[in-house]
Amino acid sequence: MDYPHSHRHVDEAILSRRSVRAFLPTPVPREVVEDILEVARRAPSGTNIQPWNEVHVLTGVAKAELSRRILEVFDDPAALAGHTEGYRYYPAEWVSPYIERRRKVGWDMYGLLGIGKGDRQRMREQTARNFLFFDAPVGFIFTIESVMRTGGYLDYGMFLQNIMIAARARGLDTCPQQAFSQFQRVIAEVLEIPPTQTVVCGMALGYADPHAPVNRLVTERAPVASFTRFHGF
Repeated sequence: MDYPHSHRHVDEAILSRRSVRAFLPTPVPREVVEDILEVARRAPSGTNIQPWNEVHVLTGVAKAELSRRILEVFDDPAALAGHTEGYRYYPAEWVSPYIERRRKVGWDMYGLLGIGKGDRQRMREQTARNFLFFDAPVGFIFTIESVMRTGGYLDYGMFLQNIMIAARARGLDTCPQQAFSQFQRVIAEVLEIPPTQTVVCGMALGYADPHAPVNRLVTERAPVASFTRFHGF
């Protein structure tokens, strides 16, 4: 097919996007973040509801304080037991092929980090790095009004994807982080989020550390033929 030349730039941004879990300390200027959000807000949504209720952008002391407060809870088993997700992200019961894919990406990542299957402590330490935004200079926390239903979350996903693709187009990397949703109460207290809102996820933004072994992780995708049925072609 003869496509406009510009499609290559869009394709490259999409194909080069990956979840980065180690970042350089290089700052990202506020105007760059605003520019990314300016593009991302054009995401579609059902009847134009635009459910990305609030986007909290953190850096410096503000980001460090949120991380500190979350890690206080994460490191205290008694306190951690009282925290749950504001919505169910994963299935209650895993089935094939999703459980195999989940396990593979986990063991592939641990393999790059030299973490063995029985090393629970190092696994936990790696999980804790989520709440440092993997040392990225910028962290996002995204919220949605709790009255929203499934469609609002689907719309929100398109907004998040726009952020990640716009970031790649500017030479930046990201990691979307559902792990933050478990800490709704802590995040709401630190960022003064009203009780009518639910934390959707977090996201790290910055420049990938090219020397970090974990950033060599490239996840697989099922081929188009495995999930597509064409009708009438």
